Amino acid sequence: RTDAPRVGKGGAVQEEGNGETNRPPIRVLLADDHTLFRQGIAGLLTSYGGLEIIAEVPNDQEALRLTQQEKPDVVLMQVQMPFERSKESLLKMRDISPAPKVVLVTMFEEPRYVREFLNLGASAYILKSVSVEHLVGAVRAAVFDPKGHHVVVGMPQEMIEEVEEGSGGVLSVREMEILLLVARGLSNRQIASSLMLSEATVKRHLANAYPKMGVSSRGEAVRKALFENWVTIEDITEQDKEQEEEEPNDGRSS
Repeated sequence: RTDAPRVGKGGAVQEEGNGETNRPPIRVLLADDHTLFRQGIAGLLTSYGGLEIIAEVPNDQEALRLTQQEKPDVVLMQVQMPFERSKESLLKMRDISPAPKVVLVTMFEEPRYVREFLNLGASAYILKSVSVEHLVGAVRAAVFDPKGHHVVVGMPQEMIEEVEEGSGGVLSVREMEILLLVARGLSNRQIASSLMLSEATVKRHLANAYPKMGVSSRGEAVRKALFENWVTIEDITEQDKEQEEEEPNDGRSS
């Protein structure tokens, strides 16, 4: 039963090479459905001073249960599609007292995903391709950074800069939200109604977004968003699928 949770023992450790003996270890809970990857990461992390793996679990539900029970400092959790469960788990982690720092590990490097998960409260967003040194650094930064700055590791610097909301060429979360609805073919009035905004506000957001994107029209904006993978065909068609599921079956019996 390799996927059963494995809970470790507590205790202070001495960090190699720095002479610190009294600082308690950072208590880490691992959640990943790939047993080999999870156990490999556990082995690598425990080889570093100041880190203790208190539990390994195969899914988000077990991670939430053991987080409430064991109170880890950090939850190292995978993110995979569909993202809704990961988002829900991340929000529930924030409601636990004391709330752990959450370090997300994923294969998805698109800036829109990074931005969304960081806005939901993740302390770090790490690609699975990074070195163990980067991973350890991110875990430590999540706990010891007094200002709580976000950590993004394993992405090109220009892509990391795209995550920073409000910088010159980066769309804000609201602008991305409106851009997706534009890509779905909604008018400004329909977008305003959907987001409970005024039509003038929608126009203002689009006017702010166009120069950031280097475009001058809705069509150019959608083409640029698709080309840069800020918006995908799946994002555009997702609403149609939802509507089809909600529509009655026209009297046909199942």
